[in-house]
Amino acid sequence: MNEAIQLKFRRFGGNHVGPNLLITAGVHGDEYLPMLAVGELIRRFDSDDRLRRELRGTLTLIPVVNRSAYHAGRRVGDDGRDLARTCPGRQDGTVTERVAHALSRQIAEADFYIDLHSGGTELCVLPLAGYMLHANSAILQQQRKIASVFGLPFVWGTSAELQGRSLSVARDAGVPAIYVEYLGAHRELSELSGGAFASAGINHPLLTGCLNVMRHFEMLPGAIQRCDDQQVAEDWRVGSGHMQVSHPAPTGGFLTLKVKLGQRVSCGELLAEIESLFGGEKHAVVAEQDGTVVMLREYPRINEGDSVAVIVETGEQS
Repeated sequence: MNEAIQLKFRRFGGNHVGPNLLITAGVHGDEYLPMLAVGELIRRFDSDDRLRRELRGTLTLIPVVNRSAYHAGRRVGDDGRDLARTCPGRQDGTVTERVAHALSRQIAEADFYIDLHSGGTELCVLPLAGYMLHANSAILQQQRKIASVFGLPFVWGTSAELQGRSLSVARDAGVPAIYVEYLGAHRELSELSGGAFASAGINHPLLTGCLNVMRHFEMLPGAIQRCDDQQVAEDWRVGSGHMQVSHPAPTGGFLTLKVKLGQRVSCGELLAEIESLFGGEKHAVVAEQDGTVVMLREYPRINEGDSVAVIVETGEQS
């Protein structure tokens, strides 16, 4: 039997009663900005006595959930499994199954949960806060509010039927939860190279969002920083929110994008072209619906079946 995985976390307990908020990053090993954001929260609470005194409730921070994937510098761990498809896992399973089991226990103990992501090495995602369209109306309303106050440009409610994810564990445990997506690919590298968390005066949006949620729950004093012109979309269709299957590439080769992240497109509009490895032949990928481009594969190499883009129509959908 394999040994149980112990997640490395920091827990800060306030002197006043309040909720237990869990914030994680590094479910995928190539999503670095979220890891740094959680690490920055740890640094601030470690170094600021006043911040710790002001804290109400409990803050649990896990900067790198999937250390196997992080050390490999890729989305998945040593066993090739995607942690975001493996929850709730098994205590006696493969390395990813054991990490999923340990993460699921942490989620079940929380009152609220935020899971931070980026698009990783190959995908780029419009900064957004997402949630499952929970069958419990009270939990759904809480999730809508948490996603909104996080303060990113896009808020996206999607199918509650998706399995294997951190949010499906939260769903089953009755824990209100959101996930966050923030850029990825070369844009993540650009922010990292520019010192995304180096400024003492301006908070990174991921950090601002986490602090906004804490202020929403009155875990910390201070005003919430709102986002102007926030777009909201809810899509109740089964399978909505599964980014890795949207607009699949008809063939492998070299990808050339014809649209930009955040652009409004129409059904049938050209999104990208894929050129054969041997040159000459090009294959078109066109939009399957009207809406806003919230994800693009911003990487030159593409394999057959890889997701090229995600398009979301704003406003409630049924």
